[in-house]
Amino acid sequence: MTPLGGLGEVGRNMTVYEIDGKLLVVDCGVLFPEEHQPGVDLILPDISQIEHRLGDIVAVVLTHGHEDHIGGVPYLLKRREDIPLVGSKLTLALVAAKLKEHRIKPVTQVVAEGDRVRFGPFDLEFIAVNHSIPDALAVAIRTQAGLVIGTGDFKMDQLPLDGRITDLRAFARLGEEGVDLFMTDSTNAEVPGFTPLEKNIGPVLEQVIAKSRGKVVVASFSSHVHRVQQVLDAAQKNGRRVVLLGRSMVRNMKIAADLGYLDVPEGVLVDLKKSGDIPDHRIVYMSTGSQGEPMAVLSRMANGEHQVEIGEDDTVILASSLIPGNENSVFRVINGLMKLGANVVHKGNAKVHVSGHAAAGELMYCYNIVRPKNVMPIHGEYRHLVANAQVAIETGVPQNRTIIGENGTVVDLVDGVARKVGQHDIDFIYVDGKSVGRVTDDDLRDRRTLAEEGFISVITVVETSLGQIVSGPEIHAKGVAEDDKVFETIKPKIADALEEAMRNGATDQVALQQVTRRTIGRWVGTKLRRKAMIVPVVVVV
Repeated sequence: MTPLGGLGEVGRNMTVYEIDGKLLVVDCGVLFPEEHQPGVDLILPDISQIEHRLGDIVAVVLTHGHEDHIGGVPYLLKRREDIPLVGSKLTLALVAAKLKEHRIKPVTQVVAEGDRVRFGPFDLEFIAVNHSIPDALAVAIRTQAGLVIGTGDFKMDQLPLDGRITDLRAFARLGEEGVDLFMTDSTNAEVPGFTPLEKNIGPVLEQVIAKSRGKVVVASFSSHVHRVQQVLDAAQKNGRRVVLLGRSMVRNMKIAADLGYLDVPEGVLVDLKKSGDIPDHRIVYMSTGSQGEPMAVLSRMANGEHQVEIGEDDTVILASSLIPGNENSVFRVINGLMKLGANVVHKGNAKVHVSGHAAAGELMYCYNIVRPKNVMPIHGEYRHLVANAQVAIETGVPQNRTIIGENGTVVDLVDGVARKVGQHDIDFIYVDGKSVGRVTDDDLRDRRTLAEEGFISVITVVETSLGQIVSGPEIHAKGVAEDDKVFETIKPKIADALEEAMRNGATDQVALQQVTRRTIGRWVGTKLRRKAMIVPVVVVV
């Protein structure tokens, strides 16, 4: 087992299982960039360890339809289009819509809870689990080396909106068979007790919408079908119409409605283009952008850049959890909305969201039911993995049979014992526009420097045969607070340094540019207290 993403982070979940030279991939998601990764659209799992072995992949199993589990599939299938995709009906429908945009026609196999299928040396059984999206599945992987269960993302809501509970009877049956390795969702492992019921959110949404005198905007993940269902129901009870905003929200909810996972009350849903005549107190906008993404609908509303304008008497509901790392972006959006006069309701001041992940009490139940021989926490930051491992140890799993890994950790399962046996170097693979994997950490460092310290270019024309400055130095600065006149004092020093270098035999353009960079760099650091990006241009004539 080798996780290529999802350990030490919340996102880009992907684990590769290998036996007899064949590979099984479970999930292939994306990670969304943080503020220190400017210009990046998505971050993919690093498949460099299996890139030369794509022909050995027998299938990709997708546990559910969230972006952090399916978002990387198009980029994998661009390398080999005929890899079978295995998942539930809704999951594969969401993936197919995504692949259509990339002009990829996938090979798919729909499975449901209780199904048992074989791909090469892997005998797979699928188990119903409850999550914040319908049709989520855990997968039991049987091989000659033993039985492994990967839970995917799950919780144990006992009164779910769709009546589909986590199948603890299946977990118990597999536990009786003997589970050699239990790989469990860690995202909520630090939270004591049990995750609150999803059904408790509906009445709160109804009350908040009822009290609002203006328009209501509800922001959530574009694949959170249950939350959209609750918003549709709450809007209907309050005599309001609902407009879906955001391309992914519109696409995903159409798929969910067509497949019967979303029950749209008649006459409630209306297209944005036809909503102009509906008064504010009769409308709810269901939008993307709950994580403060700069280009998402909610951020554009907060910046006054969207056709739906926020003002006094309007209410904005953030119906989602904060993904670690997004706090500043979300708070910036909240502040922007409040400046416009909106009442902002979020998890911190009202029960408008519950997590889709099992808390410590639920994990403890699972460990006691399954009684695994070995445990490897997955899906979460390092602190989440440690907390999950501690729960397992409390239930009796020996500490030396509890593996805390990271991306690239290679774990072997032999004779019922799981051990770390290696470690691959795993990189961030950045998607930047149409570029995949070409943006490096050095590029991002340059972008941060441009954003934080500014840019200075120095252009000089020299005649090396005479050792003279023909023109310049000419200095241009961007993002530097000082007036350009401040550079008049450094220009003679740059000219002197270049002439001295040429007298000492320097005729190479690169060498002369380095002289320019050192001279102005020291001066900028001392006089302006900045570390601006400096681009020296020396033209030799």
